[in-house]
Amino acid sequence: MKKKSLMLIFTILAAVSIILSACGTDNGSSSDAKKFIGGTEASFAPFIYLDEKGTVSGIDPDIVKAIAEEMGFEYELQNVGWEPVFAKLTNGEIDFGAAGITITEKRKETYDFTEPYYEATLFLIVPKDNTDIKSVADLKDKKVAVQINTTSHEAAKKVLGETNSNIMAYENQPLAYQEVINGTAAAAIGDNAVIIEYLRNNPDAPLKTIEDPSFEKEYYGLMVKKGNTEMLNLLNEGLKKIKENGKLAEITGQETDF
Repeated sequence: MKKKSLMLIFTILAAVSIILSACGTDNGSSSDAKKFIGGTEASFAPFIYLDEKGTVSGIDPDIVKAIAEEMGFEYELQNVGWEPVFAKLTNGEIDFGAAGITITEKRKETYDFTEPYYEATLFLIVPKDNTDIKSVADLKDKKVAVQINTTSHEAAKKVLGETNSNIMAYENQPLAYQEVINGTAAAAIGDNAVIIEYLRNNPDAPLKTIEDPSFEKEYYGLMVKKGNTEMLNLLNEGLKKIKENGKLAEITGQETDF
């Protein structure tokens, strides 16, 4: 009987030890959970910009934060620059891009996108005293400034030609607007909300906007490397939740019926 009792005691102690060990492992794995790395380009206000403390702020960071809170994951959003967002995704250095990125068929050949979170269009921006340019068609034979490898760049190519030297491509949109102020470019093409925000923050800039109905609606999405379904599903699920609970509309100031 004594031997059986001792064996029973040892069995119980071993079982308790296994349970405690398992609990310890769970706690450790929780603290060691993977942190996802996002890339952005912080000169695209109101979507992404650096605040007075140098912190990456704006609509996109707020969306990512809301998604992460809903889905319970940690992340870091790095200001890497526009073109590096694409390169670093391709190389696996970052897990997602959040930079006011328009979903296009061409980009979908290389990357995957979440469902859209914002509807936008393009504007022309010209000098205030301009009388020559009234639409996109008037850009022919004129120098046009754009942000490189964006939908505004594609729009300029469509009007002026794929390799036209009059297309002046820059790393970000504010640089393109500055070329219009300097008189180097006759016009710039950019995203409507970004141009409006720029003019709001620079009320003395001698610029005005022109809307052209030939510009089609665009939709922004978070971007991941082609085939990264784990990251894509995580972001999409979180995006769906913040659409349903009204958080997305609160962040963007836009109805989410697209």
